[in-house]
Amino acid sequence: MGPTEVLRLPRWLPFANRVVRALNRLGLRLGTIHVLTVPGRTTGEPRSTPVSPLTVGGRRYVVAGLPNSDWARNVRAAGRGELATGRRRTTVTLTEIADPGERRAVMRAFPVEVPGGVPFFIKLGLVRSGDPDEFEAAADRVAVFEIN
Repeated sequence: MGPTEVLRLPRWLPFANRVVRALNRLGLRLGTIHVLTVPGRTTGEPRSTPVSPLTVGGRRYVVAGLPNSDWARNVRAAGRGELATGRRRTTVTLTEIADPGERRAVMRAFPVEVPGGVPFFIKLGLVRSGDPDEFEAAADRVAVFEIN
């Protein structure tokens, strides 16, 4: 991928996200998927997106494959939100990780901790396979947030 190539979300993603949010509201758990709800940065209205948190070194993280996606920008603006899985909801704070070493460690763990998320990163063109080395190499092209 060239430096000027723009990553785009797959066309099917908005529909899939609606289905996941609906199933979550019904109390169904879908593997590692949680629903993150944060205030919109301009309207303040709640905005929800499916995410797959992972734990590395006893700390929890979430990764935005597109660092300038709406949900990532909303998280940066709000710094807080609600993480839901099934009917369980938890208020959280979210802090973007600036340390490249920490981002690399999280990305290296991603394909092991969240194997269901690997195809998404492949579709985005960030990696070619579920190899941890590839994920680690992509750490500078994603946003990583710590969940507290």
